[in-house]
Amino acid sequence: SFGVMAATVNESETLSEGTAHSAEQDSATWKTYVERKRIVMQFLRYHLSLQNLQHHWNKVELLKKCCFYLKVEPKHVNVRDQNHVMHRTDIFQLIDSWKFLKLKRLGKNQTEIHLTLSTELLEQLEQGREELSFYVKNCDMITFLSHWDVIIQRLSMLSEYMETLLSLEVPGKLFVKHDLVSHTDLRGARLPNIKLSLYTKMPLIFDRKESFAHKYWANLKWFSKSQESHLELYELHLKLLTNESQAEMGYRRTQHVTSNTCVVRALQPGCSYKFTIRRLTTPTLVLENWHDSIILKTKSNTVE
Repeated sequence: SFGVMAATVNESETLSEGTAHSAEQDSATWKTYVERKRIVMQFLRYHLSLQNLQHHWNKVELLKKCCFYLKVEPKHVNVRDQNHVMHRTDIFQLIDSWKFLKLKRLGKNQTEIHLTLSTELLEQLEQGREELSFYVKNCDMITFLSHWDVIIQRLSMLSEYMETLLSLEVPGKLFVKHDLVSHTDLRGARLPNIKLSLYTKMPLIFDRKESFAHKYWANLKWFSKSQESHLELYELHLKLLTNESQAEMGYRRTQHVTSNTCVVRALQPGCSYKFTIRRLTTPTLVLENWHDSIILKTKSNTVE
């Protein structure tokens, strides 16, 4: 009858509408999944790629080999003498040496904490990369979306870790209060706003191709990745490790060098020597954990 036919048509329309609505929901869910997965993949690609993480590991390992120094600004201040005449004076002539030594210890502690924290942050970033990669590669759509709150929290935390790591890779302000210079020292002159910060010098590294030993002498060459425009005063340390007669074992000596090359003379034939290069210690040095060394053996008497 007409009534039965109408009911059948209505049921078909309702079923079609339900199917269409379900298809729309599935489509929307799929789009959400694709978009959220894309966000995670972009984060992995641009921030947590193996290449990027290795780059940061290299920077942290290099920092561990650097020399850290304390920088005091301004370098000069105006001071009145006993006749009330103003003179320009080196800031270090006014700084309390004991207080400065205490600041250096604080600077050393801060530097060591930052280096340790940098390593821990990189380990957390590597772990985060593994977790996010698992969600992207191994989870189906339903599982991925059901864990989205956890994923987005992890993304936020890893972003903060990366920002902190970037800030630690560039030594900067020393976070301490100080009274290095008193008003008494300035004799009424205005107390300057003294700024303290940390800076680095790149490690000195022996040139393995250009460093060699002859029979009675050795030629040493080293370089710094910073390619400093001016040469400093360096210390080249020598230690006798082995020789044929076992005489003078442990013999040491130090040479001061003002260039990046040095010929070390008065060596014994057939001996192994350990050479170590380092920067000359200065009053502002805060931390120095690593020095490059090279072992060279002089030619023996039997070798022509």
